[in-house]
Order: sequence, then structure tokens, then C-alpha cells
Amino acid sequence: MTRWGPILAMGVLVVGLVIAPAVTTSQNGSTPPSPGGLAGQFLVAADAMGDPRFVETVILMIQHDATGAMGLVVNRPVGDVPIAKLLEGVGLDGSGIRGSVRLHYGGPVEPRQGLILHTADYAIQGTLRVAKGIALTVEPEILRAIGAGKGPKRYLIALGYAGWGAGQLESEIKAGAWVTVPADEALVFDEEYKTKWERAKARQVTPL
Repeated sequence: MTRWGPILAMGVLVVGLVIAPAVTTSQNGSTPPSPGGLAGQFLVAADAMGDPRFVETVILMIQHDATGAMGLVVNRPVGDVPIAKLLEGVGLDGSGIRGSVRLHYGGPVEPRQGLILHTADYAIQGTLRVAKGIALTVEPEILRAIGAGKGPKRYLIALGYAGWGAGQLESEIKAGAWVTVPADEALVFDEEYKTKWERAKARQVTPL
């Protein structure tokens, strides 16, 4: 795993960010998702969601198999941080880099871990293909590419993730806490955060 250093900007404190769980990479630098499961779909909180951490959240599922599941909340922005400060925080040169990026709450597990969802027009060694048009990169080199204008067309930088042990998510879905709906690039990177949950919820065939 790659360590992200201390960052303090715009009132957002991120200490010792660590890149999310490692994935097995292929020779071409892009890793296909595991077959089956809910990977690549949206997990949408139902009206009856009892956990305040997940009320009205939309989660893009990254991994889901017999050992458990993990995903990223995509509708809770936290604040903006200068790209140069992010680069400096991970030990990369931030000189000459302008502009800011928005950080997002990705979930309650390991809140100091950073993960970057982005459009599939960008890929380096270790990039994980999550769904059609959507990928995940955990190497901080992507920040330099973004700062230099050579990164992905759209991206979402998340802090932390949502995680479940074996069988836990299935039990929560059965209890009515979540529904699953199709995910796509447009809604993942849509910045109309206040209505994203309602719009994702509307994709289900039957009401929540």
C-alpha cells in the first residue's frame, strides 16, 4: 500500500492517508473486477435505513464476494483542497500546480485511506476497472496527472470506504436496509449531490 502524508487545507484535516486495499494487477496496468456479486452496481440506502452513517447514501460497490464487500459513498462531499498540497502531502512535487480538488466521504471504515474513482479514459499500473466507464486508482501518481491536466476526464476522491464482512451485506439487504440499482458514469460523477440519492432511488423497479 502507498502512504499519503499529512494534509491541512480549507479546514479539512487529513492525517496519514493510506491508499485503500491492494488489488492484484495485470500486465497492462488495468485490473478487471471479480465476476459476479454486486461490484459495479449502486447500493442505495432505503427509507428504513437505521444506521445514521448511511442515511440517504449512494454507494458504488467496488468488490463483493464470499469474503465480504466494500464500496464508496458517492454523494457526500467534504471540502476542497489545493492539488499542490495533496501532492506535497504524498511526497510529490507540487510546484507549478494550480487548482483544487474536492474530497468526499467514502465511508466510515479507515477514514484516513484515500481512493480515487475516475472515468476509464485514464489507467496506470494497478488501476481497477469497476464498471463500464468507471475505474479506481489508488496510486497517488494520479494526483500529479490531474494537476498537470493529464488525468481522467472526471474523478471523485474519497476518504474512507464502506465495508462488510462475509454475509453481512446480504443480511442487511434482506432486512430492507438497502436496494441495488444499475450504476453508470454519469451519476457517479454528477455534482448535484443533494438530489443524487433521490435519482438513484428512482432507478429501482419497485418503490423502497
